[in-house]
Amino acid sequence: MSTAAVAAVDLGATSGRVMIGHVGPDTLEATAVARFPNDPVQTSDGLHWNILGLYGAAVNGLREAFRVEPGIRSIGVDSWAVDYGLLHEGRLIGNPFHYRDARTERGVEIVHERMPHADLYARNGLQFLPFNTLYQYAAEPSELLAFADTALLIPDLFGYWLTGQARAEQTNASTTGLLRPGGGWDEELIATLGLPRGILPLLIAPGERLGALLPAVAGSIGAGTEVGVTAVGSHDTASAVVAVPMRPDAAAYISCGTWGLVGVEVERPVLSAEALAANFTNEGGVDGRVRLLHNIMGLWVLSEAVRAWERAGHPIDLPTLLDSAEEVRTPVPVFDVNDPRFLPPGDMPSRIDAWCAEHGIAPPRTRAEYARSIVESLAQAFADAAHEAGRIGGVDVRTIHIVGGGSLNELLCQRTADRAGLPVLAGPVEATALGNVLIQARALGSVTGSLEALRDLVARTHSPRRFEPRA
Repeated sequence: MSTAAVAAVDLGATSGRVMIGHVGPDTLEATAVARFPNDPVQTSDGLHWNILGLYGAAVNGLREAFRVEPGIRSIGVDSWAVDYGLLHEGRLIGNPFHYRDARTERGVEIVHERMPHADLYARNGLQFLPFNTLYQYAAEPSELLAFADTALLIPDLFGYWLTGQARAEQTNASTTGLLRPGGGWDEELIATLGLPRGILPLLIAPGERLGALLPAVAGSIGAGTEVGVTAVGSHDTASAVVAVPMRPDAAAYISCGTWGLVGVEVERPVLSAEALAANFTNEGGVDGRVRLLHNIMGLWVLSEAVRAWERAGHPIDLPTLLDSAEEVRTPVPVFDVNDPRFLPPGDMPSRIDAWCAEHGIAPPRTRAEYARSIVESLAQAFADAAHEAGRIGGVDVRTIHIVGGGSLNELLCQRTADRAGLPVLAGPVEATALGNVLIQARALGSVTGSLEALRDLVARTHSPRRFEPRA
């Protein structure tokens, strides 16, 4: 087997990147050739993604990738979940809404009037999040849904623009709330909610070829006509979990970036009363695995606090802030990072103050104390969720793996280990891109085997940093 060169378009909720991957039996490399911001746009009708600007940046990144590595054989796209674009005869209708837009609240009311959350959970196994796709669909004007002939989640939309093929990749489709756990579209649920079934495309599994690049796209980025798009775990967490060098029967994972996705990997959905009460979700993984996890607000809280201080005229150097936070010795509040008040953009320190006031707790006083409070709160939420995931999923969690940007935050990793009483293994940072390129390379035949074989390659090529719990 020879080493394959592939390209990964990895779109996060705050930034995107294009990576060149080189993958073979003893090789796993991912090098960034383009990084770009992903900033939402507020208009008179709500908060939107700048989807055309994001696609343009991705195409520019692919052009650079093919300039650097002309031998690229495949492209894979992953992104955040739940958000979508509506199309009519191939044309995008409006700009996709951002999941943090407040319109989802009325969608929740509409859906739960027709089917309470407990009944929904029995059908789709999804954690209640007010921005799940089925709530967003319910918030759309009915005439707009009737006009649309196709709805594509963000990576599927990019795949369509690259190839002209409209498909719904399974791992991301599992976050819509309209997919049966481990199965296809839930026709009865779709009818009950009054949604137009015709807009949902055929499903495609990770590792399947979506299609060849459109000639105009291939010409624009300098790719050969034989280059195509391969479906990967297009939900970024699904790709990240592929690259967690773990034993699924003995570990929990935390994919930590804007969100903190904390869970375990299981063979079948867990739809128990305990899972429902704990608000755990069952999302599709690569190779039919199930990601039993809980969404936690993640580094979004810290990032928004930094933005608030900078808007007030206080430039922040994040490494220096975290160093100062580590030196804090006075007690700081541990607050509920999943409180809904922390979801929208805005002044995070003031919201932390309000939470503390409501709970009779003294708020932080300095920026270092705010940062330490956020880290301690995230670490506690991560530790609790990891233990709960193991209990609910029947996994003997003896190690916690943190991947993604959060794995660079040494204070967060150490405090998660301390609060969980378990070792934390941090890295790889670019787990999502690595999982993306691994599935492409396996489809091309440059590597073979199960997820465990792919994870063994990750472990052999990317050594994580170990954090032991302290007393």
